[in-house]
Amino acid sequence: MQLTKFVCTATAATLLACGVAQADTLTIATVNNGDMIRMQGLTDDFTAKTGHKVEWVTLEENVLRQRVTTDITTKGGAFDIMTIGMYETPIWGKNGWLVPLNDLSAGYNVDDILPAMAGGLSYDGTLFAAPFYGESSMIMYRTDLMAKAGLEMPAAPSWSFIAKAAREMTDRDNEINGICLRGKAGWGEGGAFITAMSNSFGARWFDDEWNAQFDTREWSDTLNFYVNMMNDAGPAGFATNGFNENLSLFQQGKCGMWIDATVAASFVTNPKDSTVADKVGFALAPDNGMGVRSNWLWAWALAIPAGTQKEAAAKQFIEWATSNGYIELVAANEGWANVPPGARTSLYENANYKDIPFAKMTLDSILSADPNNSTVDPSPYVGIQFAAIPEFAGIATEVSQEFSAAYAGQQTVEEALAKAQALTNDAMEAAGYR
Repeated sequence: MQLTKFVCTATAATLLACGVAQADTLTIATVNNGDMIRMQGLTDDFTAKTGHKVEWVTLEENVLRQRVTTDITTKGGAFDIMTIGMYETPIWGKNGWLVPLNDLSAGYNVDDILPAMAGGLSYDGTLFAAPFYGESSMIMYRTDLMAKAGLEMPAAPSWSFIAKAAREMTDRDNEINGICLRGKAGWGEGGAFITAMSNSFGARWFDDEWNAQFDTREWSDTLNFYVNMMNDAGPAGFATNGFNENLSLFQQGKCGMWIDATVAASFVTNPKDSTVADKVGFALAPDNGMGVRSNWLWAWALAIPAGTQKEAAAKQFIEWATSNGYIELVAANEGWANVPPGARTSLYENANYKDIPFAKMTLDSILSADPNNSTVDPSPYVGIQFAAIPEFAGIATEVSQEFSAAYAGQQTVEEALAKAQALTNDAMEAAGYR
């Protein structure tokens, strides 16, 4: 079936005329982030155009990663499309676990995908997942609270400024936390944040011989800085807060600053959901003057597991959900500020999008993220908030659990780092790296 026959209508007669034997029902696993929830609400458009129906399995981020990883490695066949990211895609593509997306239609315009996104979702030059949205991370802050504190946010602030501002903006009597940051266990939750932060402190996961580096001053500086700042200016229970929890706090007006995914900008500035929508400013993620900022690079992307019996229909869905047509559909229904960001070059050239307050900062953050040079000292791995090796997800999940226990006061930072050092070296030795 040719993907260019995407315009076929949903009646049985026209489906047959277009060479489609029957309409399929696709099972799609996805994360419970706002953009994906919005996509589910627009799926009738896909069904109307193709005749195919969709069943959604919507999961919290950590659960999604566990479920799709288990399914792909055991060839479980539970899903026709999976929502995965830049960590999984090249590894799974190399292993032959994903269907190559090297035959998408000319109208889809694969060359319009931002190079940073296409590169991170490819293996050996072949695209294995299409970005639904792309992101880096940046600072979102309350302009009114910053002014009240007598401070002005630099366009490219340092961590020392952020810590000072966080403490100045904290107002416990009025339930305002100066800063909200991820502390939730999970390699892609709190683990992603602290790893990106550590890069700017001069830390790294491994040296050139794949020895763990958690016994270094740089990692100690990172965790102690984070814990002290969050204890002074963060919300109660920050050790269990991830993206969605902090988003809710910020929208309720309970955060002075939030450093997280650039994709959140549309949610915190949406007056339908955010009580502070007209009081939000943006800045690059902080650094320490060492030449590396603490922003990451990520895409939530759609991929097809090898072995699905519905490959053609799955490719049709991916074309629908990650195309310029979908962006225009969201714009028509929700406004240009709410379209999926960070995936296509043309979006940032679109006159309707250029004046969106966070558009330029999002693109600047994405373009400044370099997975090949993410650490101050050389490292043997590619990746910013992760190391692109198969063993990383398991190791980093355990490390993040130790860190979250330290955030919660269940152990000291020094104890958490010692455990991280030991378990990482043990795992790397067992895997044959050392």
